[in-house]
Amino acid sequence: MSETRYASVLGLGFGDCGKGIFVDALTRRWQAHTVVRFSGGAQAGHNVVTAAEGGHSTRHHTFSQFGSGTLEPGTRTVLLDPMVLHPTALLVEAEALSRIGVHDALSRLMIDGRCRITTPYHQAAGRARELLRGEAVHGTCGVGVGETVRHALAHPDQAMRYADLSAASASQVRVQLDKLNSIRETLFAELALLCPRNGDEALAVEMQTLQDESLAGKWFNVARALARQCAPASIEMMGAQLKQPGCVLFEGAQGVLLDEWRGFHPHTTWSSITTAAVEAATACFDLAAPFEHYGVLRSYLTRHGAGPLPTHDESLNDWLPEPHNHSEGWQGRFRRGHPDAVLLRYALEVTGPLNGLLVSHLDVFQRGMPLKWCESYSTDSSPCIERLPIGACGDLSHQSMLTKLLESARPRYSSDSIHSDGDYLGRIAGVTELPVMLRSYGNTSAAVQG
Repeated sequence: MSETRYASVLGLGFGDCGKGIFVDALTRRWQAHTVVRFSGGAQAGHNVVTAAEGGHSTRHHTFSQFGSGTLEPGTRTVLLDPMVLHPTALLVEAEALSRIGVHDALSRLMIDGRCRITTPYHQAAGRARELLRGEAVHGTCGVGVGETVRHALAHPDQAMRYADLSAASASQVRVQLDKLNSIRETLFAELALLCPRNGDEALAVEMQTLQDESLAGKWFNVARALARQCAPASIEMMGAQLKQPGCVLFEGAQGVLLDEWRGFHPHTTWSSITTAAVEAATACFDLAAPFEHYGVLRSYLTRHGAGPLPTHDESLNDWLPEPHNHSEGWQGRFRRGHPDAVLLRYALEVTGPLNGLLVSHLDVFQRGMPLKWCESYSTDSSPCIERLPIGACGDLSHQSMLTKLLESARPRYSSDSIHSDGDYLGRIAGVTELPVMLRSYGNTSAAVQG
């Protein structure tokens, strides 16, 4: 009997590290039959570009909720709790996939009935909270993922799950509409206490959404259309899919430096992106084979929006163009920084045991401009910091302390710059003995070597 291979692809930075290209490449190389999303939500942006071949032109899609192996015919996606689902955005994404020739994405999708649901009210409330923070923003994609989790923890009786969209009878629909109205009233009451009398126009728009009771019925009818096409899956159904012989890839969202417990509070997600999170999400399936866990690194650091980035260097902007990321919208400014051994050591320690590394954007060294290598930090109170102290998981006061440390940190660079991919990989080898399993020198799976 053939065995099942389980592997996860986990970002070791602040996101945008190349998870999409590696999930796409591994789906093809290992003939993965399923890609599982187990963290984050619709704020993910995993880019996959396919090379022109067999008479087909180049295709590009930014994966948000579907797995990044979806461009490979037959590969299925499982959206597994605790991933947060945005039903209407998922339908929009399915339409986008159809426009590039993937017409069966929904028929290859399995959604855990336990997944929490983002509603328009969560999205509006999350945006309103960020606007109210003024200059002390936390960083948000404006999609409502964090607000969905926060609200469900504070008011578990109001949490909407994907299975709730299966409401069929008039009485069942009424129950869900009442729940939506409770969500709206609760969120509006919380935010009304915080809003200034003369709020700005953007804030007023979000508060108007929270006062719109008619929106619940309109949204629910659209969201139910997804459940009719893709019925909520049970643990037994998902377990049967995951235990099929072959390969199953687990695709992390964001990066561990944004992890809810290990990221730099408060500039984090409401999602865990570690090896322990993968195994916790799958504990109910009693999978027979062990996991292989792979960490993804970009050759230089990037960060979208607020939060510390010690090696940030504006001069990298023109040299390192970013075709799939921009500084407009809720995410805020897209920043670039030199590779950072201190953050790499930290990411490797808090992510959990890894089997190897996947390194992206190594083609940057073909452009002739060297990168610097940050060996350590200095602060007013410490001349040399090579490692960040690791606190207990869940100790947000410790994570806040790390945030303040990073905000005051001055990078101490090696006297020798990095001029080639070999030089960069040599620096990585000086930090960890983990093997580099795959390397990418472009934006398509054809550019992946290893």
